[in-house]
Amino acid sequence: MPLHHGRGIKKKLQEQALTHEGTIDPLANLDVDIQSFDIPRLVSVYPDRAGVKWWTKAWFNGKETGEPSVEIEEKMAVRFIQGQVDKDEWLEQHYPRQMEIYHSAIEQTKEQILKQYNI
Repeated sequence: MPLHHGRGIKKKLQEQALTHEGTIDPLANLDVDIQSFDIPRLVSVYPDRAGVKWWTKAWFNGKETGEPSVEIEEKMAVRFIQGQVDKDEWLEQHYPRQMEIYHSAIEQTKEQILKQYNI
């Protein structure tokens, strides 16, 4: 969802984006919708019918079938459900190949935008 927080917040974010550890962000002065850089990633955890084994499943880029389920430990499922594990960290751990593709796609999009604006 696009940021609609008003000009004051947008200006403050732009100022923060201009310098980050001494690096100038070439995208800082562009009026680009941040969502255009993101690829949807959904993840769930669930037990088997007996409640003995736990599984995680992920969907990337709105694909209907999703990735194959991966068996996980119950304590990890509980940590994820309680929000103690970041979604992207979870996906990196259980779906590393798919996350590598995700990062590559984001980088390609960034490069295309930089070329589009001759940066």
